[in-house]
Amino acid sequence: MTDESSAEAHRIDGDTATTRVTIGPGFGCDALEQRVIRFAPGLSKPHGGGSREELLFAVSGMGTVTVGGTRHELGPETGILVAPGEHYEVENQGPEELVLVSVLALEPDDDGNEGERRAVRLAEQRAYPAGKDREFRYVANEDVGCRTVTQFVGSIPPGRAKPHYHTYEEVAYILEGEGVLHIGGESSTVRAGSCIHFPPREPHILENVGTGTLRVLGVFHPAGDPSMAYNVPEAQEEEESA
Repeated sequence: MTDESSAEAHRIDGDTATTRVTIGPGFGCDALEQRVIRFAPGLSKPHGGGSREELLFAVSGMGTVTVGGTRHELGPETGILVAPGEHYEVENQGPEELVLVSVLALEPDDDGNEGERRAVRLAEQRAYPAGKDREFRYVANEDVGCRTVTQFVGSIPPGRAKPHYHTYEEVAYILEGEGVLHIGGESSTVRAGSCIHFPPREPHILENVGTGTLRVLGVFHPAGDPSMAYNVPEAQEEEESA
């Protein structure tokens, strides 16, 4: 686990963007790279253009992004999929910073159907159940042409679930709330801005210790259903807690 303040800042002369890589190969995460990008007021230089899919999610601030020749409004909890080879420019209307969480996904192995390039507003997305008391909403999946990963926002009520694992690899960003991450025999406090790497098949618990909802932005590979989780056998659970 880490956060934005622990990552080195990178900025190109003349650009409005300051970028920090929060999770990447240094965390043992080779497939995905999570970054936090802060755009000062004004128009940024072009970003993107690589061979990987890139997912953008606005955390705070207001502005616009022009990608693939189309301009989209950006407000809190708006997602944008940037296809391989596309460049994008961000214009921050100010006066505050526009904060985006960016995840570089993978290079698609085929041309595929890129779908309609559009903004996805989380509030307009359908909620799906994830267990008896949790839910999630898709931000980027095959419906918007995302071919290598799935992006979603999950909501966790106060309390603690049983240890479980996923078969996919995931990077996560805490949007709201306070909790404790139990993983690898250690427990760490998480709050808004915390960044987490979940290796595949690694048992963990993300416990909500607050009074409100703990909300998590997640991106995982291979793409699929965020609710697919596997409980840890009781014998293994007892061994790990000993």
